[in-house]
Amino acid sequence: MTDNDTGIGREAERDDDQGGGPRRLGDVEGDFRSGFVAVVGRPNVGKSTLVNKILDEKITIVSNKAQTTRHQIRGVLTDADSQLVFVDTPGIGKPRSALGSHLNEVASGAMTDVDVICLVIDGRSGFGRGDRMLADRLDPEQTVLVLNKIDGLEPEKVLGQLAEVSELGFSAYFPVSAWTGRGVDALVEHLRSRMPPGPLWYPADTVTDVPEAFVVAELVREQLLRMTRDEVPHSVATRVVEWEWPRIRVEILVERESQKGIVIGKGGENLKQVGIRVRKQLPPEVYLELVVNVEKNWQDDPESIERLGY
Repeated sequence: MTDNDTGIGREAERDDDQGGGPRRLGDVEGDFRSGFVAVVGRPNVGKSTLVNKILDEKITIVSNKAQTTRHQIRGVLTDADSQLVFVDTPGIGKPRSALGSHLNEVASGAMTDVDVICLVIDGRSGFGRGDRMLADRLDPEQTVLVLNKIDGLEPEKVLGQLAEVSELGFSAYFPVSAWTGRGVDALVEHLRSRMPPGPLWYPADTVTDVPEAFVVAELVREQLLRMTRDEVPHSVATRVVEWEWPRIRVEILVERESQKGIVIGKGGENLKQVGIRVRKQLPPEVYLELVVNVEKNWQDDPESIERLGY
């Protein structure tokens, strides 16, 4: 994986509207607008899918499992007149471990010092108690409600759900399908209009600020989430322990020996399939090695959580 694949660490120049030279980081010029958008919500409402669709590039992994996103991940959308920095966050829910409590804190921290908050709710399951508890914490004037997963829903149901949440008094409401892209362009245009005059926070061709090693480790975890049983996903952590291009070694941590067996699979088949699927998303010259180790109860050990970068 190179800088061109991730948009990380590159210098970029972009002519301003008058053709007077490159726009520089930190400069406020003319009518240029920029700012930060926190994307928050309960687990599995489609926050990461929405951010990936807005950027038209995969910067964060997706699955139907809780705790898929475990970090604040920034995605950058830049055009001639604006730069939007989206902060994808872990789903906020009832914590089952010290890790869960920490992820709630990570998500809550993303809601400070941003220009707009997008509260994403699942249009298929409707506005529930968990959504209500989160909505009550938000500044209505700062918040845009995004009703996601409207693909396949009858128009009457979409209108009914929008009517139900309208009493929250948020500044705007957008029905979208992050999967198909329906309604996403209108949402982005609205967010652009909400940005104040501001500088170029990132080089114009940056798409995300996450390191390459983080991306590879997350791709491994994504495939594990898709392939393993329900008892394993929360217990899996991944990290790159060796990076000597093109050789990459990724450690997979689980909490119990039985989980190690599930991850590896009979005759190593599960681990083999994970490697095959991840390599398809990496440059062809990459040699990817996967190893599985047990670290008991790491989710409830603050030192392990910190060491693993959460």
